[in-house]
Amino acid sequence: MPVDRDAGRFLYALVRSRGGRLVVEFGTSFGISAIHIAAALRDLGEGRLITTELNASKAATARKNLADAGLAGLVEVREGDALETLADLPDAVDILFLDGWKDLALPVLKLVEPRLRPGALVIADDTDKFESVMRPYLDYVRAPGSGYVSVRVPIGDGIELSVRTP
Repeated sequence: MPVDRDAGRFLYALVRSRGGRLVVEFGTSFGISAIHIAAALRDLGEGRLITTELNASKAATARKNLADAGLAGLVEVREGDALETLADLPDAVDILFLDGWKDLALPVLKLVEPRLRPGALVIADDTDKFESVMRPYLDYVRAPGSGYVSVRVPIGDGIELSVRTP
């Protein structure tokens, strides 16, 4: 399920406002959200996107779509299980976009969490549509003392925007 136009514009705006040096995406699919993120990085004149996709044919399509958009040079597409492909991130993470299998949102967050800069944005997609599956993730980022300030954003199938507090 690709992000819709409003969610893509929201991602673009968040990346532009945050000035992310490193953006990480879990769940590339065909690269639609990656195009929005990479376009924002291009327009900022800095940063890169590391994205991961389990399905080899989807990863190949994402690479082609990014190349066709002229954005391939800003994006590293990692193919395989996100709990493995995101285990060796090279830098501190400014923005994490969670759009893969919903039951893996919390495990991926916990994997990347030590790399999140203070003030980093964590954006989870489809939180309304898959609320029951996303419940452990939502409870985690919304809990007092969690290290996040979090809010539901009524865009698309629901987005949870969380900010990593210092």
